[in-house]
Amino acid sequence: MRAVIKVGTSTLTYGNGNLNIRGIENLCKVLSDLKNSGIEIILVSSGAIGMGVGKLGLKERPTDIPTKQAAAAVGQCELMYVYDKLFSEYNHTVAQILMTGDDFSHTDRYENFRNTLDRLLTLDVLPVINENDTIATNEIKVGDNDTLSAMTAVGASADLLILLSDIDGLFSSDPKTDKNATLIGEVKCVDDSIKALAGGRGSELGTGGMITKIHAAELCTEKGIDMVIANGADASILYDIFDGKRVGTRFLGKGKQ
Repeated sequence: MRAVIKVGTSTLTYGNGNLNIRGIENLCKVLSDLKNSGIEIILVSSGAIGMGVGKLGLKERPTDIPTKQAAAAVGQCELMYVYDKLFSEYNHTVAQILMTGDDFSHTDRYENFRNTLDRLLTLDVLPVINENDTIATNEIKVGDNDTLSAMTAVGASADLLILLSDIDGLFSSDPKTDKNATLIGEVKCVDDSIKALAGGRGSELGTGGMITKIHAAELCTEKGIDMVIANGADASILYDIFDGKRVGTRFLGKGKQ
């Protein structure tokens, strides 16, 4: 099995941008164990700007592009250092791939991306993918890592995409404001009624929200790839997902409904 797992900024850092050490250590341990079991893992990791905010001692996420890109440059270095250190403890090698939206639309670069990704997996390397926020502009950026992870899953011909975030899944209404909101365990088709359930953006340090996750589900399911939204507070939830247990919200790939 080949799986793309995306972790959001809220899973990797605290609200002030500092690294959630316990969370990321557990994530790397679980991913290493799953990889040991024979699952090909591709990690799409947010957190560069968030970690840069913490590293630079900024009080909040910057709003101007130069400071965002500076924070990304500092944070991406820190992020990969942490991943390299933690995965090495379990004898796994990581590789960094930074993408922009333009790379997916450019035929040669997209093919090079797919070939490199496939070769890394053949070499038993764990690819860590993020948007190249240091150079990305509105014209060439993907914009959020939910969409990036879906595009990666399609490019990698993955069997499953898992989005780990600070939410349990898709609800019938906003659980923050409606105490009667219920978790939707399975979605067979991403139609207008499902899209209508999406709210606004996510955490203050992140860029996503349910809207981007629904869009990611559209991209994946159209290509026959299942997608799961689950709470990443405890990475051990991944064991349940791969064991086929009902966790979070599963969007069924086309042809699997």
